[in-house]
Amino acid sequence: MSYETLDIKLDDRGVAYATLNVPDKRNALSSQMIAELTDMALSLGAQTATRAIVLCGAGKVFCAGGDLNWMKAQIDADRETRMREARKLAEMLNALNVMPTPLIGRIHGGAFGGGVGMACVCDVAIADQATKFGLTETRLGLIPATIGPYVLARMGEGNARRVFMSARIFEADEAAELGIIARAVPGDILDEQIEAEVAPYLRVAPQAVGAAKALARALGPRIDAEIINETIRRLADTWEGEEAAHGIETFLKKSSARWT
Repeated sequence: MSYETLDIKLDDRGVAYATLNVPDKRNALSSQMIAELTDMALSLGAQTATRAIVLCGAGKVFCAGGDLNWMKAQIDADRETRMREARKLAEMLNALNVMPTPLIGRIHGGAFGGGVGMACVCDVAIADQATKFGLTETRLGLIPATIGPYVLARMGEGNARRVFMSARIFEADEAAELGIIARAVPGDILDEQIEAEVAPYLRVAPQAVGAAKALARALGPRIDAEIINETIRRLADTWEGEEAAHGIETFLKKSSARWT
């Protein structure tokens, strides 16, 4: 299995290590990466021979959020194009969320915007204590729309409202308190802790694991086509607003938005 933005390694236990592999761009989510993550979830993540997938990031940051070139393209796009691009991200998150294979997040450096969304679709995520987190969309006049159902499912509304709108940056210990990650650990034992999460899945029946995960999702908060479509519509509405135009323009120019 070969990708341009992902590095996939599968060991002889059936454990796959899927690494976001664009470190020079801080593993920001581009259209290419979104497509490859979707394909990985629908192929590797659907095989019972795959006992677990560990989602990692190369370089200094797990995932910085949306890719700059992708954001530039959205500025001049029409509503239909923006909704189509938003749907690709929504479908990627959904594919990762519902695939029968357990997904374990190895989070380090930083997880922002879509990076938080990916942490929230992991069945369990462990982070280096030095990791920073943030839902930073409102700084740009946007909203955390397509990731919203997964963030709310993980945190609950009360916890989500602590960080969903303010765009403030918070520490790994608070991310654990909010439920984004299971725990924050010293960086030198992060890999050891990830392996401790992998180990139990090597002793259980793969199809039963997938069925149990599907049951948990069926009993959890509703995330279906109607909910996903609503998040896409709300994001498109926000993109068309004057605040988004101003926020994105100032971000790209590295200047300050009027609300700072």
